[in-house]
Amino acid sequence: MSLTSSFHSLKLSTPFLHGTTPLSLLSKPSSSFSPQLPKTPNFLSPIRAMKSMQGRVVCSTNDKTVSVEVVRLAPHPKYKRRVRKKKKFQAHDPDNVFKVGDFVQLEKCKPISKTKTFLAVPVPIRNVRKKKVEEGGELGIPLESQRQQEQQA
Repeated sequence: MSLTSSFHSLKLSTPFLHGTTPLSLLSKPSSSFSPQLPKTPNFLSPIRAMKSMQGRVVCSTNDKTVSVEVVRLAPHPKYKRRVRKKKKFQAHDPDNVFKVGDFVQLEKCKPISKTKTFLAVPVPIRNVRKKKVEEGGELGIPLESQRQQEQQA
């Protein structure tokens, strides 16, 4: 009997086991009890996927608008070889600075018009190999046209 008396003396901490819980507690949880989500630190910047692209200006005839062609490499669906895919975007050029052939970076911004959601930003020029112009030909011998100019001078 000591065993059964010890069971009666034990009290269960949760009222859910005996069915004595009021229905108001079993309903959907209220917003005051919602768990707190961990906050991200302030020093981390948000993920910016496809917010900026680089391309070449194709058309600049419109006022404050340039058309930029962006080239990317994508695998071919059947042959799995990388092929070039081109797409043209309209970008905002507030000062009409860019000309055809310029490299620009497209920054995502709020929509300016129906088709313009990018802002054109100049890209610093990369190290491009420049052809050295030599006075002579490949062998260092002056060309006949250069000889004639030297004789006339």
